[in-house]
Amino acid sequence: MPWLEVSLRVNGELAEAVADVFARYAPGGVVTEAGVHFTDDDDPGTPDDEVIVRAYLPADEELETRRQKLEEALWYLGRIQPLPPADYRPLKDENWMEAWKANYRPVRIGHRLQIIPAWYQPPSTDRIAIRIEPGMAFGTGTHPTTQLALGLLEDWLQPGQDFIDVGCGSGILSIAALKLGAARALGVDVSAEAIPSAQENAALNEIPAGRFWVSQGSVDDVRAGKLAFRQAPLVAANILAPILLQLLRQGLAELVRPQGVLILSGVMDSHVEAITQAATAHDLALLEKRSHEDWHAFAWRRLSSS
Repeated sequence: MPWLEVSLRVNGELAEAVADVFARYAPGGVVTEAGVHFTDDDDPGTPDDEVIVRAYLPADEELETRRQKLEEALWYLGRIQPLPPADYRPLKDENWMEAWKANYRPVRIGHRLQIIPAWYQPPSTDRIAIRIEPGMAFGTGTHPTTQLALGLLEDWLQPGQDFIDVGCGSGILSIAALKLGAARALGVDVSAEAIPSAQENAALNEIPAGRFWVSQGSVDDVRAGKLAFRQAPLVAANILAPILLQLLRQGLAELVRPQGVLILSGVMDSHVEAITQAATAHDLALLEKRSHEDWHAFAWRRLSSS
């Protein structure tokens, strides 16, 4: 069946709201991806600060009705915060997922990592390959927040350490940690959709089941001892700042062993001060801050001895 692709390029904070609107009218699902700028075929790509949200409407007898309702919903959303016009592109007699995959490219991160789409066969490289099937879970490696988190992970992980990822999404941080030498990794996410996605990506990367646990849950479940382990020397949370603040109130810092490191990524300019105050209040000392335009990530040392 032919499809009509609808897409919007918006900032990160609006992407979730737009995706929710699209999902009401797109039975084939919604894809979110960071915008990436390529200068040529050999360019690994430079992420933009905006997110592209795409949905695919079947070109059947209901198409015009769906499109009208979608435009109305976007109009109401635009009254809250201005939106650009949606772009529409017909895809005749082709698989919409294959059309999307054609634009997804390998991304080099840090000194040793390279994020590779599951379907892509790259040339030989000395970099550690992390294969990802993006699916519906957050974490494809193209967004600045994920790249910042991966860069900090590469530098602060010590071989043989355990690792906890709160809000694991696609499992990309845990998989990277294990390939960089972590002993074990625990990924938790409140979204049920993230669990099979992370498990599938772990299988793509040939991660042994005994080294990676992924479960639906959050900070409270880890602290209560319901999952594989309660603490780790390195913990990460790559989520938008308002949720990071909630997680800190719930005891995120207590998942870090004393003198261990907590990586927080997903912080925009407007939330830097709030995140800094909250982290300091939970006995965390700043080790490092990294930025990409208005996105920021931090590494904190847990000072508490208990």
